[in-house]
Amino acid sequence: TLPASASVGDSIQIVDYAGTFATNNITLTSSLDIEGSTDDKVLTTNREGVTITYADATQGWVATSGVNSGNQALDPAPYSVEYLVVAGGGGGTGQYQSGGGGAGGMLTNTFSTLQAINYTITVGAGGAGGGDTGGNTGNNSSIAGSGLSTILSYGGGGGGAYNGNGDGFSGGSGGGACCNGSQPNSGGTGTAGQGNDGGDTNGSYGAVPYSGAGGGGASAVGVDGANFGLGTGGAGLASSITGSSVTYAGGGGGSHYQSGYSSYGLGGTGGGGNGGEDQNSYSGTAGATNTGGGGGASRNGVTGNNGGSGIVILRMLASDYSGTTTGSPTVTDDGSYKVLKFTTSGSYTT
Repeated sequence: TLPASASVGDSIQIVDYAGTFATNNITLTSSLDIEGSTDDKVLTTNREGVTITYADATQGWVATSGVNSGNQALDPAPYSVEYLVVAGGGGGTGQYQSGGGGAGGMLTNTFSTLQAINYTITVGAGGAGGGDTGGNTGNNSSIAGSGLSTILSYGGGGGGAYNGNGDGFSGGSGGGACCNGSQPNSGGTGTAGQGNDGGDTNGSYGAVPYSGAGGGGASAVGVDGANFGLGTGGAGLASSITGSSVTYAGGGGGSHYQSGYSSYGLGGTGGGGNGGEDQNSYSGTAGATNTGGGGGASRNGVTGNNGGSGIVILRMLASDYSGTTTGSPTVTDDGSYKVLKFTTSGSYTT
């Protein structure tokens, strides 16, 4: 902490005697400005030595000499960015009693960043609905930049198909299995920390109606397809990163077989699409846009439904927000915070 009062010309010298500033940073904070700003500064280079001098009330403390100081003697202090990364949901399948698509993987946490770093934001598209060989896996979403281990959410797995092997495909959350012949089938596997497995089917046709299984969601596995059962998609997970609670990454519902039977597998909360059925609609519905919801399965040869596209959201103090973006994210205020919502790919420079 620098002195609370100073006279013009007062100087302070700081030297990295042990050569450890890179791992033991020195943070400078002051009630007087530092280089014309109220922001903290840090010393981050091994064997750095710097002299700072009090200039005036406008600029405050400024660096007047330095050794081993890199591009600048006083670096901006790091700040925290909260993030939500949801990948594209998997596509549902479209043949007989088929599996719903799994939700896109969902990650939320914080990372620390310095200024002048460019982060590439990738928003994954939903997987296309499939026919009798299975739904397509959704596309990954990510945040990547210098000094950051890439934050990567995996696309949701596609639903299993009657004329495929019947198993759901793996992904952020797994796709639901299809009723295939008389053998049991397994839902796709979800990714740990991102989503859950798709539902299974028991392979028993002893009685109708029967259904394909639901795709997995961010907070729950897909419901198994069974005789007189409905393969509901797994529930998504709520986040308040925008300032209000919104649920993302629900699994797609399985389709249902029985002439004259009007029930179907509902999509999981968080954008999962509904499955189709025989009574009113073979088609079901797609996963909701920018939720990562899995696509609902369809019936009677109708192509399955697409998964919903993903989303990436950043949240930081308004005082840290640089205003430099590409891809036209929606930028809103939430109290003292800025919220950047990327519905398509782009970038943010700190």
